[in-house]
Amino acid sequence: MRSALITGITGQDGSYLAELLLQKGYRVHGLVRRTSSFNTARIDHLYRDPHERPPLELHHGDLNDAASLRALLERVKPDEVYNLAAQSHVRVSFDLPVVTAETVALGTLKLLEAVREVAPKHIRIYQAGSSEMFGASPPPQDERTPFRPRSPYAVGKVFAHHATVNYREAFGIFAVNGILFNHESPRRGETFVTRKVTRAVTRIKQGLQERLFLGTLAPRRDWGFAGDYVEAMWRMLQQPEPDDYVVATGEDHTVGEWVETAFAEADLPMAEHLAFDARYLRPTEVEGLCGDASKARTRLGWVPRVGFRELVRMMVASDLKLAARERLLEDAGHAESPAAESGR
Repeated sequence: MRSALITGITGQDGSYLAELLLQKGYRVHGLVRRTSSFNTARIDHLYRDPHERPPLELHHGDLNDAASLRALLERVKPDEVYNLAAQSHVRVSFDLPVVTAETVALGTLKLLEAVREVAPKHIRIYQAGSSEMFGASPPPQDERTPFRPRSPYAVGKVFAHHATVNYREAFGIFAVNGILFNHESPRRGETFVTRKVTRAVTRIKQGLQERLFLGTLAPRRDWGFAGDYVEAMWRMLQQPEPDDYVVATGEDHTVGEWVETAFAEADLPMAEHLAFDARYLRPTEVEGLCGDASKARTRLGWVPRVGFRELVRMMVASDLKLAARERLLEDAGHAESPAAESGR
């Protein structure tokens, strides 16, 4: 049985990747940070009693603890490592630049060093890059496009990207960078603009809130489905030689188009419920991201299956069920906390 270690397994991508690997017969290990409350909602449907030695096993650890990373690699002996853990909210990275750098940049470096020390010729490692690394470089962006990061998050990802390339070239480690453009799903965190929109729209539909507050609607993004994108991650580690790949749909839309489509799916008038809030503006904005994934299509045989409107429809449908449940609880006198007001 092949084995894999996923950092950030409790996140959106980690949950979809864990599902994929389990379907392929892997034994999956997940790295989770120790907190005072459980944060495993996205993978609870995959998890069983650890006394039964399930194919999914969770381990407490932290990317900033180099010793624990080495110990974990020695203990679980994974064939593949997928580094998905990060402080990944771009706007928040301006408020927490040091924390972001420690997890995104130095955390990746410590993991690469742990792989080098434990099993550099055996472990294959995937590093989760981001289209935010391209920043001010105009679209379309591919593997040859210069990085011009516009946020502390993006700066950290650029460091991690180059560290991965360096360890590949210096130590012969099978290390790849997946430069993934925006990918969403019903499991997306509610503080990210796409999910914030679908969550708010469906709560408005149920009479649970009145308005949706956003910053600028002008930036253009290349949005795909997270469930499609994790397959590209896996395919990168199955190649005969390590390399870096852009993963994207090649189709871009404005934030405003996402909002308009979500309101239309819920049959609501956008103009009556949308409001501007300057708090959600970034000090430096990335105006346009649209990826050219020709290399991934040709070499990996990967193509996205879910299009823009289907993705919005999927997320609105999921959040309509959540909002209906919330409405029911509120009517019964058991109100849940309102949706997060952070976001773009």
